[in-house]
Amino acid sequence: MRNLLAAGAIAFFAATPVLAQDAEVNADTVVAVANGTEITMGHVILLRAQLPEQYLSAPDDVLFAGILEQLIDQTLLGETVGEDTLELRLTLENESRALRAAIAIDDVIGQAFSDEDIAAAYDEAYGNLPVEPEFNASHILVETEEEADALITALNDGADFAELAKEKSTGPSGPNGGELGWFGLGMMVPPFEEAVVAMEVGDISGTVQTQFGWHVLILNDKRDVPPPALETVIGDITQTLQQDAIEAKIDELRAGVNVETMIEGIDPAEIKNLELLNQ
Repeated sequence: MRNLLAAGAIAFFAATPVLAQDAEVNADTVVAVANGTEITMGHVILLRAQLPEQYLSAPDDVLFAGILEQLIDQTLLGETVGEDTLELRLTLENESRALRAAIAIDDVIGQAFSDEDIAAAYDEAYGNLPVEPEFNASHILVETEEEADALITALNDGADFAELAKEKSTGPSGPNGGELGWFGLGMMVPPFEEAVVAMEVGDISGTVQTQFGWHVLILNDKRDVPPPALETVIGDITQTLQQDAIEAKIDELRAGVNVETMIEGIDPAEIKNLELLNQ
């Protein structure tokens, strides 16, 4: 996109106001004519609504000037294309179809959902979820079972787990004393998880082998985590309700019309054939 804040456009429109401050304006108000083609206030408003966020903090007069210059440039450039091509016509049809569908979707998801709707959706998604355990553990990772056995002997003799991890562990958590933080079920490889689940707080495991090597674990803590509170997932709940509403609307529309597809005998690979647009 051409720079909407170009100094030339700013200087031009600062010297020559596009509209008087007290002019009556509507969407059909003509604000420029480029080689006979009218550009209206509605065109300006719609283009502004599509601008990237970084432009919107600019003063209104600067945006007005830049947007109008953009529309003038697009008009003049578009006229150089000449007669509409098949590709252009089909592209415009696709864009029109997509825009109309987007407007319809906005209408569907713009409906307000009641507190009862949101509560029911929350209960359906989270109401029957069990309390899930979480674990806080540390580990020391070494290459051989013999090294792991030696670690257990040292720990049983009173060695400090964190200091031993810093000294012996080959894993990335070694410098932090082997601490892994909190994790839930399914977050660790099965042999590691099975060992942790079987432990009580303060226990030191036997040797545990995974694809990463041999581990010695200590369970620092564990807790039960309930399902998330409604207020923390209300955005997800609303999004689900909106998606359900869209799907229901589409199902309603499809049930009310006859939809036919005529694709028998057509090679799906033809979707890559851009040469068809030149025929």
